[in-house]
Amino acid sequence: MFTDVNQGAVAALLPFLEAHRGISLAAAGALVFASTASSSIIQPLFGVFSDRRPFPALMPLGILAAGTGISLVGVAPGYLSILLCVVLSGMGVAAFHPEAARFANYVSSGSGRARGMSFFSVGGNAGFAIGPAIATPLVVVFGLPGTLFMIIPAALMSAVLFHELPRLKEFRPGGASAAGGRSPAEQDEWGPFVRLTLVVAMRSLVYFGLVSFVSSYYHKVLGTSEAFGNTALTLMLLGGAAGTLVAGPLADRLGRKRVLLASMCLLAPLLFVFSTLGPGAGMVALVLIGASTVGTFAVTTVMGQEYLPGRIGFAAGVTMGFSIGLGGAGAVPLGAIADHFGLHTVVVMLAFLPVVGAVLAYTLPRRARSSSGS
Repeated sequence: MFTDVNQGAVAALLPFLEAHRGISLAAAGALVFASTASSSIIQPLFGVFSDRRPFPALMPLGILAAGTGISLVGVAPGYLSILLCVVLSGMGVAAFHPEAARFANYVSSGSGRARGMSFFSVGGNAGFAIGPAIATPLVVVFGLPGTLFMIIPAALMSAVLFHELPRLKEFRPGGASAAGGRSPAEQDEWGPFVRLTLVVAMRSLVYFGLVSFVSSYYHKVLGTSEAFGNTALTLMLLGGAAGTLVAGPLADRLGRKRVLLASMCLLAPLLFVFSTLGPGAGMVALVLIGASTVGTFAVTTVMGQEYLPGRIGFAAGVTMGFSIGLGGAGAVPLGAIADHFGLHTVVVMLAFLPVVGAVLAYTLPRRARSSSGS
């Protein structure tokens, strides 16, 4: 949560940077892309590093870098320095997640692995959501230099993690090697992992498409106010948080593949039904859509780590970062389609993506080899 607060704050700072530093909309968009690219797309590189040479200190150092970068945005003297601060913050986020996901795997090993990872995932979702709620009042009260206060929660949590590192290291499995935790009986399954990555990419396209256009859809297609559209988006994200807490324990009990496949099968008809509903009923559908979309984020991270037991940092970097970043990049062509054919067309198109995801999910093995949970 303390890490992703910084990523969530980026979008909230853009209007202030536009008003007080005179940056253009295109420049603001470049900042968002820089944040996404540095925090998501390069995560697998940190995962490869942590698999070859585990470095638990990346967790507190990543949080500290994320907080330092975002705290300096408000006092950076020019656009280039602002961009570099955003990149520093994003790289801190990227450095934190693979190593942190490794230890989330260790401390929740056994029959409750997906449940444990769901708590880890909810923390990130919460941080991303409250980032704007923290950054906006600071800038309103203190001006852009108010971003300096963002270093405080990052420094505090970084200190806590540094203090906790010796205890966390005790959770590493006894048979784990220094190069990622592979036991002699475990083998990496690249075929299922690649298909899983494509499932995550399909899901991420749906997620970022909705996050980008739900508010506009309510305003321009359904004729509501902007505030009503933002409320609908908030309810969808809250539904996602609730779905994460439900999907994790269900995956431990019923199997990872079953829960992932069920979410994909539910998502397609829910999206189609949403495209036919009015504002009020559409909110109910959006809550269920959020639960089906966001709810399996933790499940797919666990599945990826089980398919690549010798590269769990890399697996987390791909399932939590790279493939999600691809989904975010997909929002750009979806916006172009919306400009030419309308937002309703985009929503209907999104309904077909989970069908592809469901077919791919169906081809996944019920359980990873040498894994005790499916």
